[in-house]
Amino acid sequence: MIWKLSLTGIKSRLKDYTVLFSGLVVASMIFYMFLSLAINPGFMSHDVNAPGNYLSFIFGFGIVLLAIITFVYLVYANSFLLSMRQHDYGMFMMLGAKSSRIGLLIFCETLLTGIIAAVFGIFIGFGLTALISKLLIANLGLKITHFQVILPSAIIWTLIFFVAIFFLAALRNAHKLVRSKVIDLLHESQKPIKLSRKNGLRVFEAILGIVLLAAGYYIMRMPASAIFFIIPAALITIVAGTYFTFDSLFTLIINFLLKRKNFAYRGIRIFTLGQLKFRIRDYTRILSVISLLFALALGAITVGLNFNSLNDQAVKSTYYDATIIENSPAVQKNVDKLDIKTRSTYHYVETKKDVYFDKSEFEKTPLRDVKFKQNGNNFPIYKPVTLKTSELTMKDSYAGNVLRIQTNTLGKTVKLVSSNQLKNIQGQKKFITLITVKDFVKDYLTLMKLEKVQLASNPAMAQALSRTKPFSYQMILGFTSGFEFMGFFLGIAFLTMLASTLMFKVLSGAASDKMRYEMLYKIGTRRKVLKQSIRHEIGVLFLLPGILGVIDVLFGLRLFTALLPHPYMGFWVPFSIFIVLYFIYYAVTVKLYENLVLQK
Repeated sequence: MIWKLSLTGIKSRLKDYTVLFSGLVVASMIFYMFLSLAINPGFMSHDVNAPGNYLSFIFGFGIVLLAIITFVYLVYANSFLLSMRQHDYGMFMMLGAKSSRIGLLIFCETLLTGIIAAVFGIFIGFGLTALISKLLIANLGLKITHFQVILPSAIIWTLIFFVAIFFLAALRNAHKLVRSKVIDLLHESQKPIKLSRKNGLRVFEAILGIVLLAAGYYIMRMPASAIFFIIPAALITIVAGTYFTFDSLFTLIINFLLKRKNFAYRGIRIFTLGQLKFRIRDYTRILSVISLLFALALGAITVGLNFNSLNDQAVKSTYYDATIIENSPAVQKNVDKLDIKTRSTYHYVETKKDVYFDKSEFEKTPLRDVKFKQNGNNFPIYKPVTLKTSELTMKDSYAGNVLRIQTNTLGKTVKLVSSNQLKNIQGQKKFITLITVKDFVKDYLTLMKLEKVQLASNPAMAQALSRTKPFSYQMILGFTSGFEFMGFFLGIAFLTMLASTLMFKVLSGAASDKMRYEMLYKIGTRRKVLKQSIRHEIGVLFLLPGILGVIDVLFGLRLFTALLPHPYMGFWVPFSIFIVLYFIYYAVTVKLYENLVLQK
């Protein structure tokens, strides 16, 4: 009988359960997506060229962070579930149902809901992981070839985590319902909320919050060499400052607005401000966490995107775009596809001890190279230079070493002779053509094919050819592609999780708010005005952590000046992505909340 009543109750709240179930599916889906990236052996070993210990630390920290976020998310999702059902369970107990049977019922409902959602989330995660990975690889031009979508170990750990969390949640729900009085279950939403009247303490807390945030931002402006002091100090000051800011500063601002009668008494603003005053005091911890996670997620995408700037460094670090050492049809076929800017050809004869070059060719088109020096942030500044022909023959000269590396003749003496003399010298007659193209990135694939064709037929020149710009660019591209992919993937995953957490926190309070909106509606408040109040109220709750998170990111990006030459470059792209996704979550939350609190 109880199961039948329970199923009837679920059926009557099917829309609410659809919201809950879809949110839980999203949680398990995001968790699986992260694990499939973090413990993907092929991706880690082939597509991300970074030290294993470094990646282990990053993903170990990331998995712990994601587990904490997911746990917090599931706590609020469980609160939403309990808020929907506790009135029904109170009615069952009034009708004579034993508390032990009710406890067993809520235990089974909670655990079964979690397991089914986890299984659905994993299956949807397969498709979404494949879709997102393909979209990112295609749109960013990344070089990702070993990413495995279906990963058995990720499936197992996702199931273990969610079953464990929902088992604990089911025990908590059962314990709370069994120990609760029937009157509390029926009138939980009508309990008053106590607010502190100590305004002096609030002012001190607000000032302390601002000072701590300012100290944290100042610490992040310190030189990158002090990174081991910067990170823990900034973490402590910013976390504490964020908490105090939400706990006091915004409450003081609302109190100030409530006292401005010209502002507060227009429409139902006084009701909206009152709702916000209660909510912000109740939401202090969750808004603080979401603000920090917002900064982490946005920072992950911004930094991931900026790894692309290292590709530009690889292009600038070498002057010539390709080295040609043979005239085979395959080589000529690829050369014809290039949009060539300059071409320099040098003929030479190689003997056992010496290398003879045609001096007139260097006088006509001198050899060029790139020199670099470090700026204040220890990043190289590249400058093209023309090498003096007279220095090519000097022993251990910079110009001579460049020429010997290009022709793979290290250890031999460079000699410059006339064209006629070169013809009479006995030895291996060779040539080298150095070319530059108008757009290296555009011609990169053709240049790579050109070098590989020559490498296959000239294994003795492997050392020289493997140092050319296409091979150097390929190595850097593999490194940056892996981190760009991770930044986008994890940033979007974190944003989805934190926005969903805030959504369920708002929806979990809908049961207690419904009566207030019904009262306003009964005394004549138009439905349009009530919807406007809801949009403003929820908008503030979404906007405050978003603004503080953006400020955190703008200061926090300075930490990466030791790793990236331009950490702020193109930051508007990830910011735009975040604003759009965040607004979608806001719009969905408003619509769901309206359906819960406004009668049709």
